[in-house]
Amino acid sequence: MTVLDIRDLHVSVDTAEGAKPILRGVDLTVRSGETHAIMGPNGSGKSTLAYSLAGHPKYRVTSGSVILDGQDLLAMSVDQRAKAGLFLAMQYPVEVPGVTVSNFLRTAKTAIDGEAPPLRRWVKDVRVAMEALRMDPQFAERSVNEGFSGGEKKRHEILQMELLRPRIAILDETDSGLDVDALRIVAEGVNRAKSTTDLGVMLITHYTRVLQYIRPDFVHVFVAGRIAEQGGPELADRLEEEGYDRFGA
Repeated sequence: MTVLDIRDLHVSVDTAEGAKPILRGVDLTVRSGETHAIMGPNGSGKSTLAYSLAGHPKYRVTSGSVILDGQDLLAMSVDQRAKAGLFLAMQYPVEVPGVTVSNFLRTAKTAIDGEAPPLRRWVKDVRVAMEALRMDPQFAERSVNEGFSGGEKKRHEILQMELLRPRIAILDETDSGLDVDALRIVAEGVNRAKSTTDLGVMLITHYTRVLQYIRPDFVHVFVAGRIAEQGGPELADRLEEEGYDRFGA
């Protein structure tokens, strides 16, 4: 079983006015097969948690620990974290002109596994995954995310997740900007990955609509850089009715 254990995590961001604390002592444990919904108002620290775990240089961990399967995640480089099984689906996926989706995916898979996947099997795996996500096969020969719509970029993120088969996936507002059909297709991809790999998921979102398709085991409410409340799926339903006002957000 894979375990991501976050203890008393404090993170700051450097600004023109100096270091600005964002996370103020976060405790969270994610295990294989679990889905954790991370909810909260804008500026509460949800995305900071995601990018800190992934190793973004903008975010500076000032104290606390993050252990992934007994290894110190914070001591790893970005690529080492990916090889250890951590995956981040970004809220705003970047464009990579000149690099085709096909080459990007196979290069990433080779880097993660330490060897290139057998070509015939890999081509089949990519085709099957793209079909399941309702992606036109021609996307494989386009530059990564260049000219993609918002929904196409999000599907591409899930395509990466399905093919790279991480142990823990952090999905940073993957539902933002999606219409109903695209949301359902993306959610089906997440559920499919969970069912085939026992993936642990941290699902960061503002809204409960995605939770109609990806049912969380645990819900954590972030307010001012801390977890203000946590519970089961019923907590998300309560947030839908009451919002974040009762937290003073």
